[in-house]
Amino acid sequence: MKKIVAGLLGLGMIVAFSGCNKKVEAGEFTIEKGVLKVGMEIGYPPMEYFAEDGKTPIGFDVELGKAVSEKLGLKVEFIDTAWDGIFAGLETNKYDCVMSAATITPERLESMEFTKPYIGNGQAIIITKNSKVSPKSPEELEGLSVGVQGETTSDYFMQKNVLAKGIKANVLRFDKVMNAYEDLRLDRCDTVVSDALVSAAYLGEGSPFVSVWQGEPDEFFGVAIRKGNSALTEKINQALDEMKADGTLKAISEKIFGADLTN
Repeated sequence: MKKIVAGLLGLGMIVAFSGCNKKVEAGEFTIEKGVLKVGMEIGYPPMEYFAEDGKTPIGFDVELGKAVSEKLGLKVEFIDTAWDGIFAGLETNKYDCVMSAATITPERLESMEFTKPYIGNGQAIIITKNSKVSPKSPEELEGLSVGVQGETTSDYFMQKNVLAKGIKANVLRFDKVMNAYEDLRLDRCDTVVSDALVSAAYLGEGSPFVSVWQGEPDEFFGVAIRKGNSALTEKINQALDEMKADGTLKAISEKIFGADLTN
């Protein structure tokens, strides 16, 4: 879903705390005693973004991080990091894990560990309700300007499933997905291709946007963990299993998306 590794561009640090109900030994599998440090790009609604106060992180991955840390008996600390450096920050011990709509890919598994998937995702084509175009498939993006967040799976989708097939679309790459949607609203591009999960935050009653095509879920998000920290991977997998069994994952999905998408 999101971008591949580049240089670390750490931004502000946002801290939130969850309850503790289990004892964890110092330094057992986290950088700091009693704390789960979570790296995320807080600018990707509805997965992770700031509330109206501009300071409080909210969204699916934020709720997930709080719930996982509670299962582990740890406080949670969210570290806002630019996406193009988020995995480099993981490798250099800036945080223990990445919960930021990170797609599990074979390439990423070569340099980091992932937990089991916690939600699935596909791509969607979005236009404005008053648009003069209405592509009903990727093939119909011929000749259109298409906004995507650069170096994400939406970008890769366009490269592999549109451009590589000889379909001539003008791909406009943005640093944040919200900027792509803003340019779409202002008629600076014809369409946006984004994750279907992300598009949910921009659709609905009163929205200027409408989805005209959605692909089958073909990518899955997991928690990224530094290579070699299998203890933390196992702990978070156990937490995800518990959250699945006790309905916590379902409740988070229904709160954010209005439906259980975790299956």
